[in-house]
Amino acid sequence: MHSKFQKADQWSHAVIGAAIEVHKTVGPGLLESVYEKCLLRELELQKIPTEKQVVVPLEYKGCVFEEALRLDILVELKAVETILPVHKAVVLSYMKMMDVPLGLLINFHEPMLTAGLNRLILPGANQA
Repeated sequence: MHSKFQKADQWSHAVIGAAIEVHKTVGPGLLESVYEKCLLRELELQKIPTEKQVVVPLEYKGCVFEEALRLDILVELKAVETILPVHKAVVLSYMKMMDVPLGLLINFHEPMLTAGLNRLILPGANQA
């Protein structure tokens, strides 16, 4: 099992709860940036530590590129009609680069947020 999996699992449940609260309060149909601001506020209210737009340097074969990736509060937020395979692939790539065993892809466009929740786990990260 990945050394960070249990903590990430607990964290993911708290973030999902906060996202559901945001969705119940403001509903679907808004811009992604609005959901990000609301989710950041909800996480703050629930005393869940967050960082906005964390910079992740890109290292490739011993070279660190000046361009850096930016993640949405360590959770990928969308407000789109349909989650595409590329959206999941992006989250998985971030997870591999950061050595994070679990990631969330949340689509706020859904009428019921539970239909827009995607918990992604790196292969083998949750196995002993």
